[in-house]
Amino acid sequence: MIVLNAKIFQQKIAPALKESLGLKNIHQVPRIVKVSLNAGLGKGLKDARFTEAVEATLTRISGQKPVKTLAKKSISTFKIRQGMPVGMIVTLRGKRMWHFLEKLVALSFPRVRDFRGIQESCVDKQGNFSYGFREQLAFPEVSPEEGDISVGLQVNVTTTATSHEQGMELFRALGVPFVAKSGKGNK
Repeated sequence: MIVLNAKIFQQKIAPALKESLGLKNIHQVPRIVKVSLNAGLGKGLKDARFTEAVEATLTRISGQKPVKTLAKKSISTFKIRQGMPVGMIVTLRGKRMWHFLEKLVALSFPRVRDFRGIQESCVDKQGNFSYGFREQLAFPEVSPEEGDISVGLQVNVTTTATSHEQGMELFRALGVPFVAKSGKGNK
């Protein structure tokens, strides 16, 4: 199992990244700033049981209570009123962030159904990582027997990287399993 924390990043991963990226200063090495977990309420806007299930799931996965995101304006087509909760978000920093990243790479990605690796398009041109889970069952804290409600999650990892290439190097060094490029058909 991969062990990730701030100390290991400082001592092992950052110097290796400095060499591979050809940077002059260790402070130029891209770092992880925060991890955000988002879940939209969508179909369960009016269902209090669904809202409670989403909140309990995010709490169990992240180790801290989520914040409800409220609608900024009313949209009659979607039956949303201003101030209604439309989603939930958890922002992780520090030890919880590193613990979650370790769990994500070592346990959650391998548990995704038909997992063949992560596409490079999950890292944007600023070097941030975004991945969506269709259901919460990929996380070891959630057992399939507990609830009949399936919750989709979006995981966003914000970095100080300045380009897609720097972000890719950072996430490869952290052990994120990307799809290997094949030489055929790619231009």
